[in-house]
Amino acid sequence: MNWLRAISITVLVLLLVPVIVLLYYGLGPFRNPAGYSTLVFRSIELSLFSSAIAVIVDIVLFTPLAYYLARGRDRVAEALVDIPISVPHPIIGVALLILDSPITPTGKFLLGLGINFFDSILGLVTALVIMSAPIYVKSMQPYFELRDPGPEDFAMGLGASRLRTLFSVVLPDSFDGLSSASLIAMSRALSEFGSISIIAFYVLQYPFKGVSPASVTIYGFFSGAVPGGLYAAVTASAAMILVALPIAIAGHFTRRRGSR
Repeated sequence: MNWLRAISITVLVLLLVPVIVLLYYGLGPFRNPAGYSTLVFRSIELSLFSSAIAVIVDIVLFTPLAYYLARGRDRVAEALVDIPISVPHPIIGVALLILDSPITPTGKFLLGLGINFFDSILGLVTALVIMSAPIYVKSMQPYFELRDPGPEDFAMGLGASRLRTLFSVVLPDSFDGLSSASLIAMSRALSEFGSISIIAFYVLQYPFKGVSPASVTIYGFFSGAVPGGLYAAVTASAAMILVALPIAIAGHFTRRRGSR
């Protein structure tokens, strides 16, 4: 008897039980039309759109940081990257709210430039970037660490800077790593609730005017803020799982291919 395998499979099943239960009841006994209404699909659409934009921002802004951590071995920076996901997530929402509040100097400045985080797509995406970027960085860093540094050393030996080496030598050959880290970060963004429930409970901009992110809509069903109740929350949760699960699985298999 392989006890290690038996224990591992048992705990894996325990992790999957909540997902299996939601899929069973949401698609079966508890299925409620409100859980797959236009409201829910618009919410999922908003979550997919904002998460995709957040991942694009992650790639553009945080790929150099992941490469720096992989080659620079800066332990302080590595610890700082984890802070946003190490604190209760509503704190990030409160921080963004205060940052852009008219009662603070930073808020007056940002609002004077027309930058509004509250109940806007910009605020939603900003919160998702903050919550998904650490996952993106921590996914890309091992990929960069496992790369053969020989071509990079050669390029720098010819006079290229570390930054130019990243863009001219490393990134053109890093499609698998970028794809895997992006999908994993997108999965994290899709699952976010704490920060966005404060900064972007609704989006009041076209084309999502009056629409909440999917996680907020599900909570609204559960809390009674949105008509539908528990059964609608379970059904909407099952629908969200069916949307998010393929993204997570694709990220896993892309990571394995990138590792090879």
